[in-house]
Amino acid sequence: MIVSLPYGAARRLLSVPSVLLRRDTAKGAELLVLRHENAVLRRRIAGHVP
Repeated sequence: MIVSLPYGAARRLLSVPSVLLRRDTAKGAELLVLRHENAVLRRRIAGHVP
């Protein structure tokens, strides 16, 4: 019990930066997907305009 309490606290403290990095990575990935989708839609519209 004495060892598990500091271990749990240390584990939580070390996991905080990884959660923040994953959020930034997820936002970046979503942004890239949306930019690609936008580019595809622009090409599709440009091809159909007379």
